[in-house]
Amino acid sequence: MPRRVPRLAVALQDAPIKGQHFGEQKRAKIHEIFHMPPPACVIFLFTLKTHTRPEEDKLGLNMVPKRIFLTKGVGKHKERLTSFELALRDAGIAAQNLVRVSSIFPPHCKLISRKEGLKYLSPGEVVFAVVAENSTREPHRLVASSIGLAMPGDRSTYGYLSEHHSFGEPDNIAGEYAEELAAEMLATTLNLEFDPDKSWDEKKEIYRISNKIVRTTNITQTAVGDKRGRWTTVIASAILIFE
Repeated sequence: MPRRVPRLAVALQDAPIKGQHFGEQKRAKIHEIFHMPPPACVIFLFTLKTHTRPEEDKLGLNMVPKRIFLTKGVGKHKERLTSFELALRDAGIAAQNLVRVSSIFPPHCKLISRKEGLKYLSPGEVVFAVVAENSTREPHRLVASSIGLAMPGDRSTYGYLSEHHSFGEPDNIAGEYAEELAAEMLATTLNLEFDPDKSWDEKKEIYRISNKIVRTTNITQTAVGDKRGRWTTVIASAILIFE
């Protein structure tokens, strides 16, 4: 009894393949493969070459922020959500739709003041932001939120932003911790050697001498829990601007 060839095999053998040209020798080889005694396994490998279109490259570059500013705020209310809204208002960013992003300071990005940065924002605008927040309804409890920033000496590479929130820390302690955290993350990417057990002042001196980290800073908001037990919310944020 003659061996039956699957319909799919026949179709593949007889039908032309779009975009490919087979000579007689190749067709004979395919015919030979499909008529080999079973079992037989045929694998066709096609190489797909993708090309990035210029407009796609341009879109990616347009998504790199050109400016950034730091802001902070505090809000108190019997409802936690409302206290957060009031903190956003205090920071000047309540009219925007915030999208939280991770903590990279873009290459060639310029750090500007809050006053200047707010001029670039429009009501209802979707705004990318790095946000640190903290809340309490415990009377007299100290809360803190902080954003740390470390900028590289080489502006063509990226820096780091860090978010930190804590209880019981004054603004200088919380701010220095966030600043140190951002600097250490940047230092590891720049292959700077440092002792993690050294004080922040000693580390800053190492970074200064290396000339690889040109600036570190932070913005920190602290507040004491409302004595009447209302929600107290603090936020610190870095706002990314594409213009």
